[in-house]
Amino acid sequence: MAQTDPIREGLTRGWKVYGGRHAGAAPLPTQIDCDVAIVGSGAGAGITAELLSQAGLDVVIIEEGPLKTSSDFRQLESEAYPQLYQESAARKTADKAINILQGRCVGGSTTVNWTSSFRTPDDTLAYWQQHFGLKDYGPDALSPWFLQAERRLSIGPWLAPPNENNDLLKRGAGKLGIAAAAINRNVKGCWNLGSCGLGCPTNAKQSMLVTTIPAALDRGARLLVETRAQAFQRSGDRVTQLDCLPVLQDGRPASSNGGRVVAKHYVVAGGAINSPALLLRSGIPDPHDRLGARTFLHPVVISAAVFDQKVEGWAGAPQTIYSDHFLGVDPIDGPIGYKLEAPPIHPVIFSTTLAGFGLEQARLLKLFAHSHSLLALMRDGFHAQSPGGRVKLRGDGSPVLDYPLTDFVMHGARRALLSMAEIQFAAGAREVLPIHELARSYRSWTEAKADIGTLPMKAHLTRVVSAHVMGGCGLAADEKLGVVRPDGQHWQLQNLSVHDGSLFPTSIGANPQLSVYGIVNRLATGLAQRLTGRSVQLA
Repeated sequence: MAQTDPIREGLTRGWKVYGGRHAGAAPLPTQIDCDVAIVGSGAGAGITAELLSQAGLDVVIIEEGPLKTSSDFRQLESEAYPQLYQESAARKTADKAINILQGRCVGGSTTVNWTSSFRTPDDTLAYWQQHFGLKDYGPDALSPWFLQAERRLSIGPWLAPPNENNDLLKRGAGKLGIAAAAINRNVKGCWNLGSCGLGCPTNAKQSMLVTTIPAALDRGARLLVETRAQAFQRSGDRVTQLDCLPVLQDGRPASSNGGRVVAKHYVVAGGAINSPALLLRSGIPDPHDRLGARTFLHPVVISAAVFDQKVEGWAGAPQTIYSDHFLGVDPIDGPIGYKLEAPPIHPVIFSTTLAGFGLEQARLLKLFAHSHSLLALMRDGFHAQSPGGRVKLRGDGSPVLDYPLTDFVMHGARRALLSMAEIQFAAGAREVLPIHELARSYRSWTEAKADIGTLPMKAHLTRVVSAHVMGGCGLAADEKLGVVRPDGQHWQLQNLSVHDGSLFPTSIGANPQLSVYGIVNRLATGLAQRLTGRSVQLA
């Protein structure tokens, strides 16, 4: 696989990594003092760590998950899900109606995502400007920050032909006059293996694991792994320390003896769900009841299909074609819009997502190599009837997202299932199976259209998943509308900032990683300037 392992090489050079399997060589101190403590190591945390360490600040990164490297990535779902994902890739909403994929490792979700990279859509930014007062968040103002991130992370067009799984979306859409286009990816020297979601074994994916986190560690930053940020302590309008607890790779406490990190400034970048949960556990002021509210998912519904030819959806770069045809609706007064993509197909995810059981499921599993899938990302957060969900705490302090599936959202789910079935039949599918407990395999578009129109669109019957979590610590120009200011600083606390997808006041309407990179690039550059007076830039 990979010719070298840059993470192991860095550890050999003397990177300061503590916790987990590194505890023997570098035991976790009872107290760590630093300039800036960053909670998390994903998209927002990685960008922030690189820029603040470049400014000469003493940075400590606290990551709950393990440090895994290309040497550990063996393209096996049985290893990747428990090692690299929140709750072994089985995190669910409070009612268990939605399964949520989120990373839980150094690099966060950037280590396990499918590399899809979109700038924040113009209509999303316009909505933020109008409804949340974010006047300086227009496309022109953000463009330089996106461009820097794109250059730093090798984000650009994928020039190889799409695999059959993605090309079927392109061909089917084309026959119906529906525009479809290529997706930019953050890769360098990609081997086209298709295992992006299991950790890149060749270090081609330019995740935080191999880019910004190593850059920060090379500048002397310290990394705490398998270490949970438990709660902040504060005095008045300042955070005074962060209490941390060592955990095992499965998230259970490894010891009751924790430590603390004392910093001049704290950056929360643990991702939506975990970031608001940390602030909730800490009793952070929330005078307008915004914390944890308006958390969004891009609820996803899926349509499977079987083709005469082999599709082999696991092979080749995942998710390289998309269509925004069905996003072209009024986001405020129209029905919920949705983006169409073709996800990769791996056996564990495929078998656990399929509806039904017994002989019919066995029949479909035998057709695995001929199976195709489309997904629809629904754009929540713009309409009064799609207000998202709320992050809450269980009795043990762990987070859970309560996300009601409203009739408005489920109406969009029906429209999306119809759209995807029509495209799959146009592409030549011999049967289409919407992922719904009461659906069956349909042999024609006429049959599918009639039956999908009668399916009860209810939670638990309609299979809903998500790999995008946003909001819960929203940006706003008025403290009554959000948790943090437009510059990322918490409205009530002087030395606390939020730098991750939990900032977004709505969902993005596109895969969110580049939105995090670009927006946090701007916020972290501004924070470095305020803390040190120095100008920095992604290298």
